[in-house]
Amino acid sequence: MTAHKQPLSVLIVIHTSALDVLLLERAAHPGFWQSVTGSREGDETLNDTARREVLEETGIDTTSGELSDWRMTNTYEIFNEWRHRYAPGVTHNVEHVFSLKLAQRPEIITAPDEHRDWLWLPWQEAAQRCFSWSNRDAILMLPNFPSCA
Repeated sequence: MTAHKQPLSVLIVIHTSALDVLLLERAAHPGFWQSVTGSREGDETLNDTARREVLEETGIDTTSGELSDWRMTNTYEIFNEWRHRYAPGVTHNVEHVFSLKLAQRPEIITAPDEHRDWLWLPWQEAAQRCFSWSNRDAILMLPNFPSCA
């Protein structure tokens, strides 16, 4: 297995039936709020990547809700400060969008090396708070995505 991150990741928008969205604040970048994200490890499926990342970053077991693969991808340029994590010459990442619908707000247990805080916001406010355009756009799609509304 390589020490480099794969340029293949997941974005999981965690929300309630009322469309309250969970956001996490990055530990290394105070003020940078986002949904759960993470890169695929080894040859795991994208569903398995999503399940693992949600559990690692929030303590939530995805079997407690409805995990949906939106079959939607975003390609974006990797920030220069994070390129050292990828193989030489890798400049772009392909992100696969998922959502996790929960009946209620569970207790959140963040990974302190990754996130310093968390909060639940109505979907419109959550979209405005995100630093990532792809995360913002996914949240704005929540009310129109069949398994989310």
